Amino acid sequence: MDNLKKILVIDDEPDLTKLIGFQFKAKGFDVQTANDGLQALQVVHGFKPDLIILDMNMPRMGGIEFYSKICGTNGRPMYPVLVLTARANVEGLFKNFEIGGFMIKPFEIDHLVHEAQVIIQKKNEEASKRKSSLSTRIRKVCIVENDPEILEQLGGMFLNSDCTVIPAQSGTAAIERIMNDVPDVAVVQLGLKDISGDTVIFRLSQMCKTMDVKFVLYTSLAVEHDRQVMKRIGTKEGIVTFVEYTDLEEVVEAVHHV
Repeated sequence: MDNLKKILVIDDEPDLTKLIGFQFKAKGFDVQTANDGLQALQVVHGFKPDLIILDMNMPRMGGIEFYSKICGTNGRPMYPVLVLTARANVEGLFKNFEIGGFMIKPFEIDHLVHEAQVIIQKKNEEASKRKSSLSTRIRKVCIVENDPEILEQLGGMFLNSDCTVIPAQSGTAAIERIMNDVPDVAVVQLGLKDISGDTVIFRLSQMCKTMDVKFVLYTSLAVEHDRQVMKRIGTKEGIVTFVEYTDLEEVVEAVHHV
């Protein structure tokens, strides 16, 4: 591997978990382990693994429940997953899930390491394609965000895709800037301090000059919201897609799909 990749191993068999972790560390991976899904949830978003190796049958929280909890609002997992299972017909069980790969127990550790490397390489190639596609399709992005740190992070992600970035730290500033310099896409935080993000989008979507802008509304999953309110907001006029994110890359991914 060219750089240090992160692996999260989730399995309730201590000896197997230790063995898997040892082999991946020997190959140059950064490894964290968990004994069940509940323990894994406490570390997964802070660790941000390049791959999760996930056992299905575990106490407290099994693999399927853990998988459902790391899926975003689009129903897709936030991180690639390689499933460990004793069931031979696993493809049928997971036909509606987005899984990077399967490993039937018992297995050879070298085979597991190879499969993990293939999945991570595929993920990297897909990310490069998305970056290239984004840079050719979207030239100008307006980011509307109160938090200077988040604004800088999102701005950097779009600048890396060769996009022109128009920053705005309030709803009022966003309306003025978008009217004066119409972008291809406007990425708008829901909880703006002066005007809510959905209101900003509604106003701009009603104006002839800006009605063709693609508006993406977003908010952090760490912020408590009424779920019924969130469902209604996502269907409001002018909003192409509504993202409740754990990682800011999910917001960039949403813009790519727009």
